[in-house]
Amino acid sequence: MSSPSHGRRMAAIVVLVPVMVALALWAFAWPAARTAPRDLPLGVAGPTAAVAQMEQRLTQKEGAFEIHRYADEAAARDALQERTVYGAVVVTDGGPKLLTASAAGPAVAQLLQQAVSAQASATGASVQVVDVVPAPEADPRGAAVSASVLPLALAGVAAGATVTLLGLRGLRAVGTLVGAAALTGLVATAITHSWLGVVTGDWWAVAGVLGLSTLAVAAGPAGLGALLGRPGIGLGALLVVLLGNAFSGVASAPEMLPRPAGAIGQWLPPGAGGSLLRSVSFFDGAAATGPVFTLTWWVVLGLGAVLLGGTLRRRAHSEAPVSDRAPAPARSV
Repeated sequence: MSSPSHGRRMAAIVVLVPVMVALALWAFAWPAARTAPRDLPLGVAGPTAAVAQMEQRLTQKEGAFEIHRYADEAAARDALQERTVYGAVVVTDGGPKLLTASAAGPAVAQLLQQAVSAQASATGASVQVVDVVPAPEADPRGAAVSASVLPLALAGVAAGATVTLLGLRGLRAVGTLVGAAALTGLVATAITHSWLGVVTGDWWAVAGVLGLSTLAVAAGPAGLGALLGRPGIGLGALLVVLLGNAFSGVASAPEMLPRPAGAIGQWLPPGAGGSLLRSVSFFDGAAATGPVFTLTWWVVLGLGAVLLGGTLRRRAHSEAPVSDRAPAPARSV
């Protein structure tokens, strides 16, 4: 005959599994089903009158594009290389020219090409497409860069959870997390940069980005675990893996996700790490300040929580009555 506790556990599992499925579907399927440009930064350049007409056509779908005006094609190219815009339409006498940066997101570059071509076809003009910052030949669709986010997130969560479950505290826990993240960054760079060639840029800078991203992920579960115990590990993993990966926008762009998913994703390590990886790998570090700041705060807060949790445990142990402490091992004579 089963005990009441067994019945409660069975009921909890029966309820918990559908809830987790619903949460996962909401996190992953909702952004995928609602992918569309939302204030996507797009530049326009050329003669004032022609640019005004182009801008009017591009803004027919309200809220799709955030238009930035530039004096000429050179200024628009600089904006792409600085990651201020994802593309730019240059109005010329021979028709519109679309400047893209597929390295910032091949899916976005394709969407811009379709949108501008549709607008130009209405006037009978053809569109010349120039990829100013192309994606690497080894990964023209950006699939490998997108796929690298989840393994790094899982590695970070595994490191944070293992440190907590093994009972490492204080500086030992911090040193272990830093060492594991640094080694993960080196291994990941050897695979993605040296072997596969799907990321470019300075080898050590890429290794630093991947290591920092892993450490930022690991610091969340480790810090919450140090303060809350095992429930903290689960909460941290749920936050950085489920929401962080689903809302990262690495496969397209944060501006392609429904609000506020895109913004939330950039506040979490996977999204910030993906944006920083693109900046360092393909854009010489342009627009890297924000993601670096986000990842650094995750590291500082997470590792600070690890140190705080270790201090609180030592204090609680020292203040416990002698009778509640574990007996000291007997000495041999």
